[in-house]
Amino acid sequence: MPITTCVFDAYGTLFDVAAAARNVASEPGREAFAKHWPAIASHWRLKQLQYTWLRAVMDEHTDFWDVTQDGLDWALEAEGLADDPTLRDRLLQLYWELEAYPEVPAMLHALKDKGMNTAILSNGSPAMLNGAVQSAGIGDVLDDVLSVESVGIFKPASVVYDLVGQRFGCAKEDVLFVSSNGWDAGAAAGYGFTTVWVNRASEPVDRLPARPDHFLSDLTTIPELAV
Repeated sequence: MPITTCVFDAYGTLFDVAAAARNVASEPGREAFAKHWPAIASHWRLKQLQYTWLRAVMDEHTDFWDVTQDGLDWALEAEGLADDPTLRDRLLQLYWELEAYPEVPAMLHALKDKGMNTAILSNGSPAMLNGAVQSAGIGDVLDDVLSVESVGIFKPASVVYDLVGQRFGCAKEDVLFVSSNGWDAGAAAGYGFTTVWVNRASEPVDRLPARPDHFLSDLTTIPELAV
């Protein structure tokens, strides 16, 4: 069956999660932070994801903003920067204004030109996602922004992937799901979606029951797969 619906993870896939720390490092007066920002960005993202998985298995769901703050607090403490509340506040502020990757607008426009449904499916809260979409200026090329908050559990729970069919009335085989997280792309493949892993960092494939169907280094050629 032809693909009718293209669904994207948000953080790390459409939006550059390292942008907040990178941009703070370039601000005047933050020269000391500049040597820490790569580690902060890496730790922050890893702990953010780990906390979603742990909360899911413990049945302790919370808003993604909570795990985002918890992840940052861990990262700052790990780098010896936990005593700088101004830095913490600035990093969190910029997380609401993450940059989209450069190829994102043209890619989404190309999908809409092909008549595709387009959507985000994310762990992010509705408020966070709406802020990122508005900041990136891509709201006009998205048909919907789907959040796990409607089901109260983080990915890769299958009820999250169910949201796509519920929203668009499509079969699993009609969906091209795109994520920069190998575990997310693998889980969605096991669920029944055709999946793309956008492996920007050239990481090994996660050892999971299913593998992504396609492997890309960025999003540029997604419209070519949506056929």
